[in-house]
Amino acid sequence: MSAVDPLQPQSTSLAASQTPPTLHLKNISKTFNATRALDQVSFDVMPGEVHGLLGTNGSGKSTMVKILAGFHVPDQGGHMEFNGAEVALPLKPSDFRRLGMSFVHQNLGLVPSLTVLENLRLAQIALAGGMRINWRREKAAARETLERYGVKVEQWRRIDELSVVNRALLAIVRAFEEIREECELTGKPGLVLLDEPTPFLPREDVDKLFDLVRQIADHGSSVIFISHDIEEVMEITDRVTVLRDGRVSGEIETAKASHEDMVEMIIGRKLSKSQKDRSTDADEKPVFASVRDLEAPGVARCDIDIAKGEILGLTGLIGSGYDKIPYLMFGANPALAGTMTLADGKAFDLVEMSPRQAIEADFALLPGDRHEQSGVASLSIFENMLLPDLDSYVRRGFLRTGAMRREAARLGREYEVRPNDPELSLAALSGGNAQKVLIARWMNRNPVLLLLDEPTQGVDVGTRANIFKALQKATTDGMSIVCASSDAEQLAEICDRVLVFARGQIVQEITGNAVTKDHIIGACYGTSPRGADRAPQTQAGVQDEAGS
Repeated sequence: MSAVDPLQPQSTSLAASQTPPTLHLKNISKTFNATRALDQVSFDVMPGEVHGLLGTNGSGKSTMVKILAGFHVPDQGGHMEFNGAEVALPLKPSDFRRLGMSFVHQNLGLVPSLTVLENLRLAQIALAGGMRINWRREKAAARETLERYGVKVEQWRRIDELSVVNRALLAIVRAFEEIREECELTGKPGLVLLDEPTPFLPREDVDKLFDLVRQIADHGSSVIFISHDIEEVMEITDRVTVLRDGRVSGEIETAKASHEDMVEMIIGRKLSKSQKDRSTDADEKPVFASVRDLEAPGVARCDIDIAKGEILGLTGLIGSGYDKIPYLMFGANPALAGTMTLADGKAFDLVEMSPRQAIEADFALLPGDRHEQSGVASLSIFENMLLPDLDSYVRRGFLRTGAMRREAARLGREYEVRPNDPELSLAALSGGNAQKVLIARWMNRNPVLLLLDEPTQGVDVGTRANIFKALQKATTDGMSIVCASSDAEQLAEICDRVLVFARGQIVQEITGNAVTKDHIIGACYGTSPRGADRAPQTQAGVQDEAGS
């Protein structure tokens, strides 16, 4: 690799008459043991451009991000330029900020034990040096930053006290502010890299984020936008580069591409449209579980029936309470009131319900926050996959780890975990592949009731299709599934019925051929609780449960 000072201008290969890219990468490769994670990747990001970087989980996106952040050392032979200046590889972890790059990673990169103020101003405080911190100055600067981007959150709150949405917004604002300050100092374009910034954001905050992205681009800086949400990519990006199996599979101007073009570039084939078979009305299926008088913080009293072999969707706007239901049914969060009775007569008091009771009843829960609530990052893939089944692998007081590894490898093949190495830690996997491990864990137990919260969040389109196929197959074998999701398209594709929540109440039930993306979105934005009586079924299978 070249011995060039990464922070000093060098001669560039670009013609002087051309405007140099903000970022120019050529022949970037990365090998982990026998795995080629990146193979001769080259692309440019131009000043003022919002550039999408797409690909399935395991395609190399995360590896590229970590090379730019100075976390991974690329193989020899790669070349990088920033604003026309050659940059020595590998980058040190401190180089990206001084070059004019800023990152919002999937895990947001905030320090949970520190306050909003400390997280916002950490870099500036560290660079200022000195024995004392001028807190009056730092508070004023933080207040100005929050006001500039329209984020309303108390500076003194610790990060672990904030909602997931506010954590995401704070991380994004910090990245934008770092670039704004750097560009004012140097007069050169900067680069913000957003790695899956929107999964935790409601639509109104996605719109706010996109406004900020356009402001950054309008002032000449560049944005790399990594997302599995094709519609968002098409809305905000100017051009996209697609990685597949560690190589660039294509590059296209967004305005000239269709949704189908994007998907085909990502997975290397046309994705067949799967249509949920709703020929059998869910009302005709026997009821598996009946929840009555369920009440909890943020959830008004409600009744829910779940049919045997159906996928019941739960949705609503942010704060509507739908996402609390799976945790209440599993006993992960306590209810204030409510019971659940199964078809065999077994009853549960949801005030006293515990996860142990749920597991003993063959229930399973896949939480939305796989980092904090579902997987154990430090444990291996095989340990995470088979954690609930350890007892069955004990013989004469010894754990049969060989059998566990073989079973984990089989599940890895079935769910296409990449790399399929049972010995790897869960932390070593991309977000989507970690989700495959956790889905495999619970599907392997063949639960009678599977409770899901945002099961495909941060998952690529190919993996998403495989997950849907597995869920639909499970229901044909009699499994009942409850899926809480803010993704209307996902719900329309897999659900037999969808319950729409507003202000903690069920306000609509959508059934049959009315289970479409447009109906679900319309119900989320067009309903409010006005009563408690179930209304008669209206046109197209939509019921207003709040009355009229």
